[in-house]
Amino acid sequence: MEMFSSVEFWVAVGQIILIDILLGGDNAVVIALACRKLPPRQRTQGILWGTAGAILLRIVLIFFALTLLAIPFLKVVGALLLVWIGVKLLVPEHDGEGHGEIEGSDKLWGAVKTVIVADFVMSVDNVIAIAGAAESSGTGHGMALVIFGVLVSIPIIVWGSQMVLKLMDRFPIIITLGAMLLGWIAGTMIVTDPVLVNPEVMPQVPKLAASDALRYGAGVAGALLVLALGKWLVARQRRLHPAPAPVTESRVGRVRSVLLAVDGSPPSQRAVHEVLALRGELRAPEDMKLHVVNVQRPLSGDVSSFVGSRSVEEYYEERSDAALAEAKAALDAAGVAHEAHRRVGPPGQTIAEMAQALGCDLIVMGARGLGTHTAALLGSVAQSTIEHAAVPVLVVK
Repeated sequence: MEMFSSVEFWVAVGQIILIDILLGGDNAVVIALACRKLPPRQRTQGILWGTAGAILLRIVLIFFALTLLAIPFLKVVGALLLVWIGVKLLVPEHDGEGHGEIEGSDKLWGAVKTVIVADFVMSVDNVIAIAGAAESSGTGHGMALVIFGVLVSIPIIVWGSQMVLKLMDRFPIIITLGAMLLGWIAGTMIVTDPVLVNPEVMPQVPKLAASDALRYGAGVAGALLVLALGKWLVARQRRLHPAPAPVTESRVGRVRSVLLAVDGSPPSQRAVHEVLALRGELRAPEDMKLHVVNVQRPLSGDVSSFVGSRSVEEYYEERSDAALAEAKAALDAAGVAHEAHRRVGPPGQTIAEMAQALGCDLIVMGARGLGTHTAALLGSVAQSTIEHAAVPVLVVK
């Protein structure tokens, strides 16, 4: 029990929980979609049994991963994979066209099987990252760390997945920090590979003098490498797909068509009231065309390639309908005609592109009231929309 009093143990547990939450969100979506067709009484059973099977399977996989990490050069390979996974987290994904043919089952054990198989297929990144975090912790309790960390994080993923996804959507810096954590683990893994530290393994290869300074330095270098590569790829995407040149602000004075972006949050509701006030100031308010849109971030390729297209589309529709409901109710109550839209993609870029496609003169949206520098640090849909938009953007705080 002395391991529970070790600072290194709890740091490693925290890393494992963060990795599982960050990389396990897609698994939680698959669990929800696989069990959605079950009767209400069996739905909880399906989630519980499927999750239990997935936990046992993942622990077995990580046990083998911990064993394999003792093989020369495998830590180097694992570290490179972690860098790739971290960079992938930082680069926005567009909704893919290809979806698998597996749908949610209306039979309990069919749903349980789907959950277990899906977790097996989608857990390679989790397994490598968790094994790396446990092995590089230096506590000597790798397997205990794995079991403890997975047992703590799985319930968070299953029952708190929506909260976790909303937090990551609202504060993208969580994803950035998680990606840098993977880079940190990758750096510490490389400098502890047996080929580089064990004199008895491949003696002809020069060895590193193992020290805390070396391990921490390698961790920092790995974190910065992931961040730099991710930022470079995002900048490259923007260069290849540049935003249209912004128009002059004089167009605000002749608003004929408005795109109102909502997400169901209090700021977006304030944006609705701002649009109503703006409309009331026009000479011919009935001539203003109003489009209301909610943009859902696309599920990762792992989910969309494993779960059937119909289940994914229903998932998007349910979330969009919930986000649009209050705005539509307020506009209906005011007697304002509007057209509702659902879209999937990177929110800021998608809103800007949609405004241009619909010929809108103005985009109106809510924001959390962050300063320019804070918004750039934490990530802001409003900031991204302004960067991509070819028309003025009215941000309501």
